[in-house]
Amino acid sequence: MARITASVYTSHVPAIGAALDGGKSGEPYWQRVFKGYEFSKKWMQDNRPDVIFLVYNDHATAFSLDMIPTFAIGTAAAFNPADEGWGPRPVPRVIGHPELAAHIAQSVIQQDFDLTIVNKMDVDHGLTVPLSLMCGQPQAWPCPVIPFAVNVVQYPVPSGRRCLNLGKAIRKAVESYDDDLKVQIWGTGGMSHQLQGPRAGLINREFDNAFLDRLIADPESQAAVPHIDYVREAGSEGIELVMWLIARGAMSDLAGGAPPKVVHRFYHVPASNTAVGHLILEN
Repeated sequence: MARITASVYTSHVPAIGAALDGGKSGEPYWQRVFKGYEFSKKWMQDNRPDVIFLVYNDHATAFSLDMIPTFAIGTAAAFNPADEGWGPRPVPRVIGHPELAAHIAQSVIQQDFDLTIVNKMDVDHGLTVPLSLMCGQPQAWPCPVIPFAVNVVQYPVPSGRRCLNLGKAIRKAVESYDDDLKVQIWGTGGMSHQLQGPRAGLINREFDNAFLDRLIADPESQAAVPHIDYVREAGSEGIELVMWLIARGAMSDLAGGAPPKVVHRFYHVPASNTAVGHLILEN
C-alpha cells in the first residue's frame, strides 16, 4: 500500500521566490534564509518521495472572491506556474498524479469532508516557493505533486481542529491506495506576519516557536487554538499556520503509531516582512 513517510512544513514567502529567480540568494540578506534549507535539500535528495501532497493557499490566482472553496484538490495531469502580475515564475511545470488524487478525493469525501475537485488550474507561489526551497532550481521537479488548496484568505476559514482531522482522513486515504508509493505531505504558509493596517510587519517570535513546539509534541492541543489567537498573536496572515495542522494530522502517531522523528527545525527573522519557519518530521 501507499504510505506517508514524512511531513514537511515551511513558509512560502513570495519574496523568497523572487530572490531565487533574480539570482539574489547569495546576498547577505538572503544567505541566512537559504542556509536553513541546505540540510533540507540534501535530505530531499536522500529521501525522494514518489508523490508530494502539498497543502498551500491560493493567493487570488486560481480562485477569486467569485468562488472560494474551503478545500480544493488538484486532480489534473499537470499545473502551470501562475502569472501573479509580473509573469509566471521561471520554474518547471508541476506534474500531477491524477490517480492518487482521485483516490484521495473519493476516500476523504466518503469520510465526510467536502472537497472541491479541480481539473484545471495554475499554481502560484504558495506551491512553487516550497518546491524551490526543498528542491533547488532543477529542470523538472523530482516527483509528481498533488496540490491541495485551503482557503485562509477570506473568512470563514476552517478551524485548526478540522484541519487536523482532515490530515487524519488523508492518511487513511493514502494508506488505502494499492500501489506501493512513498508519499510526503507538506504544510505551507505562515509564520507570523501581517501585510496591512497599523500592525503591518508584525512578527511574534515567541508565538511562532511555541507553535512549532506544540505542533511537534501536542498537535491536538494546538488544533484547539481558536482563530482569534492566531490573528491577535501572529497577525492577520498568521492564520495560514492552520494548514500545517493538515500535514501534522497525517502523521502515524495520531493513529496509534510512534512519535515522529524531528529531522530538521529552522526559524529565521526576517524574510521580507515575515518570519520564516521550517520543520521536517519523519514517520
